Amino acid sequence: MTNVKHDFAWGLFLIVFGVVFLIGNLNDAGMALLWPLLLLAPALGFWIGYFLDRKNYGLVMPGTILAVVGLFFLYLNLSGWHNMTVLWPVFLLAPAAGFVSLYIAGPHDPGLFWPAGILGGLGVIFLFFSTGFGDLWPVFLIVVGVLMILKSRGRAGSTDSHG
Repeated sequence: MTNVKHDFAWGLFLIVFGVVFLIGNLNDAGMALLWPLLLLAPALGFWIGYFLDRKNYGLVMPGTILAVVGLFFLYLNLSGWHNMTVLWPVFLLAPAAGFVSLYIAGPHDPGLFWPAGILGGLGVIFLFFSTGFGDLWPVFLIVVGVLMILKSRGRAGSTDSHG
């Protein structure tokens, strides 16, 4: 049964690569525009490998990273590479998404949230500043402060009613 799954996965993988190259050859823009699909095809291959055998949860991390980066490059190809000056923090968000996907698909190891949180947090912070919203960072402190106060009031109310 395993050979059937592997043959199916490889067959699908080759079909996707063939379609990407065929579109590139028949399109006026060619591979100059569509080359990011060459990152999305292996991403799809990793994900197919995981869905065919859920014990291979290690495949979701590189699949997720390649998918995020491939979609990002495809977006830049379509919108203009000048956006890279603002959107470069996606390169920090891609592995963060990979760690989160590994947590979801795998053994739910809480240790995966440390690198996901650090990379994701830095990515969001840098994205925030690179997009021109950097002057509004104190709003984040205000929101966190309000949430902490609401949380403490909720605990105080439940302690008072039971105490």
